[in-house]
Order: sequence, then structure tokens, then C-alpha cells
Amino acid sequence: MPAAVSDARAAVAAVVDPEIRVVTIEDLGILRDVEVEPGTGRVVVTITPTYTGCPAMDVIRADIRRAVTAAGHPDVEVRTVHSPAWSTDWISDAGRAKLAAAGIAPPAPVRRDGVVPLTLTVRCPRCGSPETEQLSRFGSTACKALWRCRACSEPFDTVKAL
Repeated sequence: MPAAVSDARAAVAAVVDPEIRVVTIEDLGILRDVEVEPGTGRVVVTITPTYTGCPAMDVIRADIRRAVTAAGHPDVEVRTVHSPAWSTDWISDAGRAKLAAAGIAPPAPVRRDGVVPLTLTVRCPRCGSPETEQLSRFGSTACKALWRCRACSEPFDTVKAL
């Protein structure tokens, strides 16, 4: 990977999600690609929102432009693609660990053989108990739901599986 692409990608990969501040857009799988156009040096960043209409996308685009410019690349284009649609399977293992450490239950990944397991409950990210209940399909952001642990009584968010 050429140094310009590597530098630009590192800058973009470090952009923090504005709604879930413990993970980066790379951790969440929002970051799809970073290219540097030959000749012009324009950095083209491709992203996919977690869902159509995500209110954080304008902030994410601005943060990407700011990060790439600060890395020495003043010509930046951010492209948003919706196909293929984002999936919680795109959350990295590091991203899942960061979510859990912050008290946000990450969704279980879909098995790679194409079989989608039925999730009956969400484990509490604080105590690990499966004795949880959904309080609201709507959490602190549109991509999260609000749950409560029956074992430790703590409420917690979970990223909605898509």
C-alpha cells in the first residue's frame, strides 16, 4: 500500500463514531475504502451508514474530511454507498470488545455458513447474565435498543442486529 494511502487510511480509521464514542468508524465497519487518485492526489473515502437516514452521517463526513486534511491531504471526497447494506457482521472483534467494555451489548455475529441463529436474549455486558429483558426497541440512539439485566438490575444499550 503506497504511503499516501496508508497515511490517509490511518487518519480515517481513527475517526470516532459521534454517537458511540468508544468505537471508531473502522471498528463499526462504516469505513469501506480509502483511495488516493493518481495524478490529483485526491483522497476518496467510501463509507456505508449503519442505516439509511442515520443522523450521525453529516458529522462523520465532516470528521473524515478534517482527519484527512490534518494528515496532509487537502483534497478529500467522501462517498456514501448503500449497497451492500451495512450489517452488524461488519463490526470488528475489537469493536465488539470496546462496546462490551463500555457497557453496550454488541450483537452476536451471523454464522458464516449463512445460518442466522435466533437470539432469544442479550447477555448483560456488565455481569454476563442471560437473564435480561428488552425495555424499549429504542435506545439512546436509533441504532440501539434499551435492555435491563434481571440479575444485576442495570439498564444497558445493545446495538440492534441488522
